Amino acid sequence: MSTAATAQLADAAPPAATGPSTPRGTYQVRTFGCQMNVHDSERLTGMLETAGYTAAPADADPRRGEVDVVVFNTCAVRENADNKLYGTLGALRPAKDANPGMQIAVGGCLAQKDRSAIVDRAPWVDVVFGTHNIGSLPVLLDRARHNARAEVEILESLEVFPSTLPTRRESSYAAWVSISVGCNNTCTFCIVPSLRGKEKDRRPGDVLAEVRDVVDSGAIEVTLLGQNVNSYGVEFGDRGAFAKLLRACGDIDGLERVRFTSPHPAMFTDDVIEAMAETDNVMPQLHMPLQSGSDEVLRRMKRSYRGKKFLRILDQVRERIPEAAITTDIIVGFPGETEQDFQRTLDVVEASRFSSAFTFQYSIRPGTPAASMDDQIPKEVVQERYERLTALQDRITHEENQKLENTVVEVLVAEGEGERDAQTRRISGRARDHRLVHLSLPAELPAAQRPRPGDLVTTTITRAAPHYLISDSALAAPLGELSPEQFSVRRTFSGDAWEAGVRGSDGGASCGTGGGGPAGPVSLGLPSLRVR
Repeated sequence: MSTAATAQLADAAPPAATGPSTPRGTYQVRTFGCQMNVHDSERLTGMLETAGYTAAPADADPRRGEVDVVVFNTCAVRENADNKLYGTLGALRPAKDANPGMQIAVGGCLAQKDRSAIVDRAPWVDVVFGTHNIGSLPVLLDRARHNARAEVEILESLEVFPSTLPTRRESSYAAWVSISVGCNNTCTFCIVPSLRGKEKDRRPGDVLAEVRDVVDSGAIEVTLLGQNVNSYGVEFGDRGAFAKLLRACGDIDGLERVRFTSPHPAMFTDDVIEAMAETDNVMPQLHMPLQSGSDEVLRRMKRSYRGKKFLRILDQVRERIPEAAITTDIIVGFPGETEQDFQRTLDVVEASRFSSAFTFQYSIRPGTPAASMDDQIPKEVVQERYERLTALQDRITHEENQKLENTVVEVLVAEGEGERDAQTRRISGRARDHRLVHLSLPAELPAAQRPRPGDLVTTTITRAAPHYLISDSALAAPLGELSPEQFSVRRTFSGDAWEAGVRGSDGGASCGTGGGGPAGPVSLGLPSLRVR
């Protein structure tokens, strides 16, 4: 069912969509939230470019009227997501008043939740669309322009799997591939199932075809995406489908790194662990959301596992994959959480030895069961517990990083990972276990031999910082005297694709379906999630 708050089918039809050969103006996409939203934004950019829009320059400011269409792909998981969106929309009102032809569109989870209330609070918004109809954006923009009024269209269920839409990949060397959308769990703190719907699984052949497509286009790393990836296959009757999918990815030529996010501890099975351990290109990294170490809090959250099972999973993973880096999510201050409950979380965190953690202070989300629970925790108590938790995880992260000093790592060079690379004369990327590595280059290295984003560098860790690793081993000797473990570069097809994109040529510059190059126009307006 679709709700159209301001447009009816009886209205005059908008002009036919213009083909990509006719310029339609510039666009900018701003993304709030999770990896699913980032990937959805790649589809939104693909749709816009197929409709004839072009990416605005990176420094274009819509507040100065320098962008024709601004799209916000929103998150609804945390309260500050609402505040951030409406604050940003307010900042655009003067520009909209001065330039009525500029269009503002709001999509994603917050749009699915608030619907026409977005236009009520921000009447200068032109289009509101939900999580199930991102492919409608170009038509809704045309309709709003033609009818000179806001268009609100929210579908209640998915009609077309979004991976069939044109996609402009944000990166030439790493790609997201959705294996499912939606979630069948009923966690009491989470609003996602009501906004994304019940789980819908893609067929394995479709997933693998997309993986091969992005590899053929230049990617050497793929991350498989789903709200709960290890329940993949339930919809079509194969509970072992996810482990089989991982093994099938191991047979794809040119695919060097496979990651996935996120699994659920209650459904994490031995066959997945075995597939991870036995498939060479599945990376030694696992994101396993804990949420709380207290069995009572987990019960109130409707998380169908307990602390002992969680720790047993980690032990099994480390027995088969000793080098695995395990990360997690933790919520502090869930309703009814006692000091004893919180201490149990600290105990489980100490035992788990996470390489990092996303830590959240619980915030009420209207529409979730937890919002109406008794014993909401005072803000000052939540803050104090949060600070204790992050201090503990900071210590553990640093200690785990220190264990990697003097070890050899392979780093996939990335674009934009190191904020201070220019000042430190280093480049940055991710090790196989997904730890961030900042590495120095030999002083005499010719510019033509400099590693490019997408290339692989072997190097030795010389120092561990609290939240990243540093490798200065390339400075230990003249370039000609360095060992392969101190510094060596493997130039890849992904690096070639990145370079082709920078030069503006077509040779591998696009990753996946749709046009465009590796430097996608997706601006990550992420909420301030503290990474530990």
